[in-house]
Amino acid sequence: MKKTLEEISHADGRYDAKALKFVFDGLGHSIQRIRSEEEESEEPRHITGGELARGIADLAIERWGRLARMVLNIWGVRTTRDIGEIVYLMIAYKWMTAQESDTIEDFDEVYDFEQVFEKQYRFELQ
Repeated sequence: MKKTLEEISHADGRYDAKALKFVFDGLGHSIQRIRSEEEESEEPRHITGGELARGIADLAIERWGRLARMVLNIWGVRTTRDIGEIVYLMIAYKWMTAQESDTIEDFDEVYDFEQVFEKQYRFELQ
């Protein structure tokens, strides 16, 4: 039987279970975003670590706005490498899959959290 995200989080000890759930949600969000940007006739494809990390940033900003970095930090996620660590933890527990060409290094320095979540953040006035 597959372990729950809470069990995985507890066993690993680095990240809150909410971070694991958010990264899993981020995968679905990233896939949807990429599909909407590409031709409808294209076959579904594997997404890269960088694409996933950027999709997770988009989802975090969509959900929490200016508080995105703080929320992720509380859960132990401070860099895109942390996103990769969570992805590979979830791969180990069969929650996600990887291709042979994928590596944890695909998540290294994809973007800077301060830059993306604070300096580049734009308020939308309605």
